[in-house]
Amino acid sequence: MMKEIMDHAAITRSITRLSHEIIERNKNLDDVVLVGIKTRGVNLAKRLQAMIQQLSGIELPMGVLNIRPWRDDLVEEVAIEPLDVDVRNKRVILVDDVLYTGRTIRAAMDGLVYFGRPSQIQLAVLVDRGHKEFPIKGDYVGKNIPTSKDEEVIVQLKEVDLQEGVFIQ
Repeated sequence: MMKEIMDHAAITRSITRLSHEIIERNKNLDDVVLVGIKTRGVNLAKRLQAMIQQLSGIELPMGVLNIRPWRDDLVEEVAIEPLDVDVRNKRVILVDDVLYTGRTIRAAMDGLVYFGRPSQIQLAVLVDRGHKEFPIKGDYVGKNIPTSKDEEVIVQLKEVDLQEGVFIQ
């Protein structure tokens, strides 16, 4: 049975709050770039980009990162997809839906460095569910949801899933 933790309105409020925090922390947005981790991180990055533009009048460049080539749990060769934004000497805000063990973010950081050395990497996640295996912490977190290891956090976004919410199963 799935228990709803966040509905569409709560996700929207989180995106708005995260956007305000990003603007506040990065006084000058000239060298800030958003990079969404496939799949739902991309949709969240697009929402952050739109909200930041609405609040600041600045459209941040945005790229899409497929982390599969840098994962430590895959053995097959995976082609590296180009990153369509320049991250060299930029403050990169990496965006994902759920922060769990930190392995996805570690792979994403390896991928970013492959494409050029950012001056800084910040992390924005919709949900932090705990249980880290790497010392990785979100700079911007929509909601901390304590979970057990046998629970699953499911994020559904209308762009991908045709419905919206965060659930625990």
